[in-house]
Amino acid sequence: MSDLLRAPAEIKYADELAWLESVDTGTKPFTWRLSPKMIRTFVLGSQPGDQLDRKVEQKWFGDAAIVERAIVTLASDRGLLLIGDPGTGKSWLAELLSAAVCRNSTLVVQGTAGTTEDHIKYSWNVSMVIAQGQSRASMIPSPIMTAMETGAIGRFEELTRATSDVQDALISILSEKYISVPELEENGTVFARPGFSVIATANSRDRGVNDLSSALKRRFNFVRIPVVTNRRSETEIVRFRTEELLRRHQITLDVPPTLLDVLLQSFADLREASAAAGSDDERLESALSSAEQIGVLEDAILHSNFFGRQTLTADTLASSLVSSLARRDEDTPILNKYLHGVVAPRTEDSVQNSGEWTQFLQGGQAALKALA
Repeated sequence: MSDLLRAPAEIKYADELAWLESVDTGTKPFTWRLSPKMIRTFVLGSQPGDQLDRKVEQKWFGDAAIVERAIVTLASDRGLLLIGDPGTGKSWLAELLSAAVCRNSTLVVQGTAGTTEDHIKYSWNVSMVIAQGQSRASMIPSPIMTAMETGAIGRFEELTRATSDVQDALISILSEKYISVPELEENGTVFARPGFSVIATANSRDRGVNDLSSALKRRFNFVRIPVVTNRRSETEIVRFRTEELLRRHQITLDVPPTLLDVLLQSFADLREASAAAGSDDERLESALSSAEQIGVLEDAILHSNFFGRQTLTADTLASSLVSSLARRDEDTPILNKYLHGVVAPRTEDSVQNSGEWTQFLQGGQAALKALA
C-alpha cells in the first residue's frame, strides 16, 4: 500500500475487512463478503455492545440511519442514489460500502458531459476487431458490465452530469439486469449475477443540469446526505482526516486543538452569513462543507511543514482559508466583510481570544491584500 498514491478502501483496510469477515456470523445476502450489521460496523465503527475483540474505527461520520438505509437498498432490486451538496462524503460512503460488500470499489464510471453510452455498456478493441472480427474477446466491458458479470457493486459518480441518453441507458440495466450485445450472434446477452447493484452519486447543486427522468428515478432509492453541521461530528471528521494526513505524508507537526476550534468556528460563521444572504452574489461560491474544511486544513498543514515553523499557526490557517474560498471576484468582499465584521470584534474579547483570533485576522487580511 505504501507505493500507492491513494489506496482504495479495500486495500487500505484489507486487514480489518478480512478480520471482520472471519468473525462475522450474520446472514449475508447474495455473494456479500460481510453481513449488513458488520458492514455498518465497518463504516461507522464498533460499539462496546458489539463485543468484538478489536476496535473498529469510524470511517464515515454521519447519521447511522443513512448508512443502514443505504445497506438495505443494496440488498434490494433498486439502485442506490446518494445525493447532497459537494463535499458531504457521498463518494467516500459509496467507496466504503463497495469495499465491504464485494472488496472492489474501483468499478467506477465518472459522469461528465463527455460520458457516452459505451462508458456504461461496452466498447471494442479496434485492432482485435480488424484482425479477428467482433467477438467476446475483442469486447471491452465497462465497469458497470464488469460489476454485472462478477456480482459486484458498480459506481456512477456525478450521475446528473451525464446526458439524458446516457442516463436512460441505465434504466434497462437497473430494471432488466442485463445488457444486450447485438454485434455478437452467440452469447450476445450479458446477465447480472446475484450481488450486482449500482451506487450513484449526484450533487444537489447540479439540479437542472441534466435532471433524471421519472423512469430512472423509480429505479433508485434516494438517500440524502446533509452537510454536517453538528460541532461534535465535525470535530471528529476533521481530527480523523488530520491524523490520516499526517500519517500519509509522514509529517511530524504540532496541530494545536485550539486551531481546530478556530477552523470549525470560522466555517460555522460563514455558513450563518451565507444562510442570511439575500442573493447568490452575497454568498460564497463554496458549499462550506466538511470536505472543504479539511482541504483548508490540509493546505495549511503542508504549507507549515514545508515553509513554516513546524507548527500550525492561526495566520497560516487564515491564509489557506482565504486562498481556498476566494474562487471568484465576488467572494473577496464577502470574506473581507467577515474578517472585519465578525473576526475583528472577536479579537477584542478577552474571553474568546487568547491570541489565535488576532493572528487569524492578520493572516486573513494579508491574504486578501495579496489577492487585491
